[in-house]
Amino acid sequence: MRKLLMTLILTIALLVSGADVSWAASPNYTVKKGDSLFTISKMHNVSISKLKSWNNLKSNIIQPNMKLKVASGAKVVKKAAAPKKVVKSVAKTPSRSDSDNVVKEFTVSASAFTANCNGCSGVTKTGINLKSNPDVKVIAVDPSVIKLGTKVYVEGYGYAIAGDTGSAIKGNKIDVFFPTKEAAYKWGRKNVTIKILN
Repeated sequence: MRKLLMTLILTIALLVSGADVSWAASPNYTVKKGDSLFTISKMHNVSISKLKSWNNLKSNIIQPNMKLKVASGAKVVKKAAAPKKVVKSVAKTPSRSDSDNVVKEFTVSASAFTANCNGCSGVTKTGINLKSNPDVKVIAVDPSVIKLGTKVYVEGYGYAIAGDTGSAIKGNKIDVFFPTKEAAYKWGRKNVTIKILN
């Protein structure tokens, strides 16, 4: 009886706090547009190598609607998804923060880059495939200034994730990702304020 009462209290507390109970308890995850193994590993507090092992992945490439095991002993459910009604909502992406809890704010020199250059693989240092996910907001950083995986807000660009590095990105410099060369040229180089988010 006591165990049942504690479970009921915990369930009510989670519902009142707005927590997504099914996400927290689910050992499986459906890949969404903009996801990468890096962001999924951070979301579920598991290493990329474990995700690859549990799901028999040979590379870091994942596709939207893939079902992944995100917990040890989980079984991947291989059922066809029923057609869903299209509802407009803000999708949770690696570059989107739930709040603007600013840890640090400073000015950086920001240039732009694209995944469509000669010799570019299109895959960031953290494993985000920019060619498969052109709408994701990613910046290249100097990891000694901004750690990889950090959520940021860049003036004039928006919410992004520090997901890449670059040989010319040293100190207070960043590169912002754009899916086309035209958009990258339009951005050019400018000094902007960056906010490091918690």
